[in-house]
Amino acid sequence: MAAMPEPETLLYDESDGVAWVTLNRPGALNAFDTTMQRELGELWLMLRKNDDVRCVVLTGSGDKAFCTGLDREGIGSFDDLAPGQLPGYNTPWDFDDPGRSVCPKSNQCWKPVIAAVNGMACGGAFYILGEADFIIAAEHATFFDPHVTYGMPAAFEPIFLLHKMPFQEVVRMSLLGANERMSAARALEVGFVSEVAPADELADRARWAAQAIADQPALAVQGTVRALWTGLELSRRQALDHAYLFTNVGTEPALLEQGQERFTSGKRIEWRLR
Repeated sequence: MAAMPEPETLLYDESDGVAWVTLNRPGALNAFDTTMQRELGELWLMLRKNDDVRCVVLTGSGDKAFCTGLDREGIGSFDDLAPGQLPGYNTPWDFDDPGRSVCPKSNQCWKPVIAAVNGMACGGAFYILGEADFIIAAEHATFFDPHVTYGMPAAFEPIFLLHKMPFQEVVRMSLLGANERMSAARALEVGFVSEVAPADELADRARWAAQAIADQPALAVQGTVRALWTGLELSRRQALDHAYLFTNVGTEPALLEQGQERFTSGKRIEWRLR
């Protein structure tokens, strides 16, 4: 990771076009403190400029938690605060959303990100999961948002989830707080995760998908990612108008010709059924 200092809160490995990023604060259930927020922001910037990386897998250290959101012990005291004031800020308007640093798309990193969820994912973890391109979960993974239970509106996190699963599922998770957890099986049923795997197979499943993506033309892959996320944020007609741009910019004639040669050669990819 030459473009950034050796991180304190992340583990990083890179090979064959795939970057493996591990949130590494297991003693804090991989919650992000100010150091991890900064390091994730630096990471996404580095990955934007690292042409050797064509896909990213993001996971958590250990098997107890993927991430439990913001580390509350590192943000100051709630004593003697004015109404609407948050620890560390002078007014309700003086607030830095953690999603600006921890999320890939918010940091303009459009390389595909696969989240491999190995345990609890709650609260601010949904910043990251909301901007992952797809999620693979271990069978023992659970998902919940405890904000309302502990006196805070659930706002940023459920908004990040609204494009990931049905509205009433997001509402239920947000309003029940710490009283209910969504299982990996239920998350698969509602479309929040794309696959559920035994814990000892999670890394291999994520690695297989990441390698398959990394082995394909990077320009076309990133153009596809940009097109799909644009489709989430614009009207259907506006997104289709942008599709011409993504198709033109993301198509490299030489790679297209190679792809056509592979197609007409009669050799077929050994595909996997999910």
